[in-house]
Parts: sequence; C-alpha cells; structure tokens
Amino acid sequence: MTKNEILLTAVSEKLQYMGRALRNPHQFSIARGNCYAVIGENGSGKTTLGKIIEKGWNICTNVIHGDKKSLTINNIEFSDIHSFTGNNVAYYQQRFEATQNDDIPTVEDIIKDRIPADKWNELCDRLSLRDILHKRLNFLSSGELRKFLIINLFSSIPDILIIDNPYIGLDAPSRELFNELIRSITAEGTAVILLLCNPRDIPEFCDFVLPMKNMEIGLVRRTADCDEAFLNSLFIPKGDVDKMPINADCNAMDFETAIELDGCNVSYGRNVILRNVSWKVKAGEKWALLGANGSGKSTLLSLVYADNPQGYRNDITLFDHRRGTGESIWDIKRRIGYISPEMHLYFNDAADVLTVVATGFFDNVGCFRRPNEDQKAVAMQWLKAFGIEHLALRRFPTLSSGEQRLVLIARTLLKNAPLLILDEPLHGLDMTRKALVAQAIERIAQQPGMSLIYVTHYAHEIPACVTHTKHLIKE
Repeated sequence: MTKNEILLTAVSEKLQYMGRALRNPHQFSIARGNCYAVIGENGSGKTTLGKIIEKGWNICTNVIHGDKKSLTINNIEFSDIHSFTGNNVAYYQQRFEATQNDDIPTVEDIIKDRIPADKWNELCDRLSLRDILHKRLNFLSSGELRKFLIINLFSSIPDILIIDNPYIGLDAPSRELFNELIRSITAEGTAVILLLCNPRDIPEFCDFVLPMKNMEIGLVRRTADCDEAFLNSLFIPKGDVDKMPINADCNAMDFETAIELDGCNVSYGRNVILRNVSWKVKAGEKWALLGANGSGKSTLLSLVYADNPQGYRNDITLFDHRRGTGESIWDIKRRIGYISPEMHLYFNDAADVLTVVATGFFDNVGCFRRPNEDQKAVAMQWLKAFGIEHLALRRFPTLSSGEQRLVLIARTLLKNAPLLILDEPLHGLDMTRKALVAQAIERIAQQPGMSLIYVTHYAHEIPACVTHTKHLIKE
C-alpha cells in the first residue's frame, strides 16, 4: 500500500448518475492516503459526484479508470438509517411510539456481528459514544446517529471513504474527535473525500480541494493554494426575504404561556434521556436550546410537539392548556411550526417540491394530503423568496440534502405558526443559504407574540433575537 497511489481517474468530459449530469472539463484523480474536500454550494453536484465515485463507473458514457473490482468504496449519508432498520415508520409522530418501534434494532443488534468489541470500544471512546449500545436506532439523537454511521463505516477501513457533510449535527468535541479519526485513517492509506458546503468546514489537514459550481467539476487544487476569495467565489447569493408572504393576522397569539414543563422525565428501559427537567417559555420569548449530542434536546422537543406518548405521564402545559385535559395532538400541532434534522426521511414518496412546501399548511409530516391551488400559490412565493423556484417540479427525493433542508425550512415558515421550533435549521446549508435563512428567521420572529425555540451546536448561528438560553446536561 503506497501513499499517493492513484486509485481512480475520472476521464470522461461528462459524468452521469440517475438523470443528473456533471461537466468534467479537467480529468481528476483520487490518490491513496489523501484527504479531499469537494466544496460547492447546495445543488452544485457534490452528492451526485459522491454517488458516481461510489457506484457510477459503468453508467451511460462515464469513463473512470482504475481497478474497481479491487477497491472498497464506502459512502455515508444521513438517510442510511433506513437501510439499517429495515422498517420505515410512515408517520413522523410515530417515531417515539413503543409499538411502532418494537421491530427497530438496537445499536448492539447492528454491530454485534460487524465490529469486534475491542474495536467498538476504541471507536466509541474516540467519539464519546459509549452509552448508546442498548438504544434503538430511532431513539438516537441526530448527532449520535451520525457518529454511529461513521463508526459503522470505520469498522473496516476502505480504500476510499466518502462522507456527505460530516460535521453537521456534531457538537464541538465530537468535531475535533472526528478530525482525529480522519487523520488516522488517511495515515493508514484510505483516501477520504469530504463533501462540504461551507469553506470554514475544510479541515486544516486537508490535502486537496475539488471545487464545484453549477454542476461542473473544477480543477483540483492544493488546499494551501485556495484563498478565501477563491472559495467564496463558488457561492452565489440567491433569494430575497422581502418576498416572504407573511400573514401577520394568521394564528393569533391568544395565550400567555407557550410551554411549561414541570419535573419531566423520559426513559426507555434502562436508558434515562431526561430527568426532572423544568422549563417555561412565555408568549413572545425567544430561546436557544443547547446541549451536547445525546443530552435529550430532540426528546424534549418531542414532548412539546405532542409526538412522544410519555408526554401524558408528565406535567406539561402547552398554550395555557395542561396536556391530557381534552386537547388532541392536532390542536397542539396546528400552533407549531417545526423542523428537525431527520424530517426529510418522511418525504420519500414521489411528491414534487411545490407540493412538499404547500403541505406546511397541514399538521402532519409527509405528503398524506394534497394541497389546493391557493396553497400551492403561497408555497411558490416561498420558493421564490428562497431562490429555489426552479426546483418546484423536481421530485423531493432527487434533491441534494442541502436543497431538501431549504425546502423544508420554507415549508415550516409558510405555516406562520405562533411557536417556531427550529431544531438545527441550518443543517447542511451552504454559507449564502445560511445567511438567507437567518434573515428569514429574524424577520418572521419580529411578529408580536411570536415564540421561538432554536437548537444548534454553533454559537454563531444563534439568532440575534434570542434572549434566553436553556442548557440540557447529558445523563
């Protein structure tokens, strides 16, 4: 095994996969023992390139030189949870229901025949993940799930490892540990390809940058030769938040307390997720909800969003009404605009983007009802505000992860609910889209009485309107 040994060279001027085509005017090569950052804005073709390198060698007119039969190529995507569980829960709100998750495997079920115990312990120690062994996969936080998927791939060292947006969903200590892991496997001869949408995510030890813009693969450059001006030139601002169709009279704020939790507890078997958590959010308050991966942020929000059946055995008041006193979950959900890191998994049907955004008028996650023409007209206004109206007729599953995130943010804000719960809303967005969505959040949060809960692992992403902070400590 020789460092810098060429593993593959993409020769053809056009590379295709599943109806998507990339221009390749410069032949590029991937060499053993190097780290590559594929950098470009959302929709520039990074995910398509990852798929081509993984399994698109012999599709259409693609010409890629190398010994494919002898190479092991692994590609990690967040949606891989479904391939692990073998059980797609159809409704978003069912993911916390015990009867819906009886057939979902635990982490131990997955890794017991794949990873030796000593290797598992080593990797878990490096990613601070020792306490998830008995959790079912659906109960992992987004950060825990991402780290588990990483461990599963690192259980056997491939020749080429492709990771799509590896840093999203990871807290600061985990990002540092992840970088250490990447360094170690490149030292062992693996070529690592990081698909990134923000220049600040390029690790300092990265050897090469492969720029992408408008579905075209640029000339591979050494990282040291890529200055800030060059990297920023790959990102073109789009959209205009002044086009947001906000209806100030929609969903009047007729309550004093949006949320009140008093000594709440949530556990699954031996796993205690929340212990004696109390919290009060008054109408109009803006909060940041913070905590390390696995501290229970998503579980707490599932109580608020009326998804978690354990809400009925806890003291919870929502919109001035005590849970369990006659209100339905739909009475609660109609007042909440909600987005989470895993929500895109529940839109895997054939719906187009315009329909997905318009379903924001409804209170369930997924495309189970068909919006009318007036609702679609409002949805189109939101697509224009975010500069993605050209995606209106594309099938949602064909979008890149960043484009899917932008579509779901439009879907969430469209509802104009009095309580916004934004769980890592900038997850996977490029630098210009982050700025655009941040402006949109600030603008919509200015409405009188609007309450906001904002979850992030990046302090610089917390909106300026946030004046309160709730910290959760991992059990």
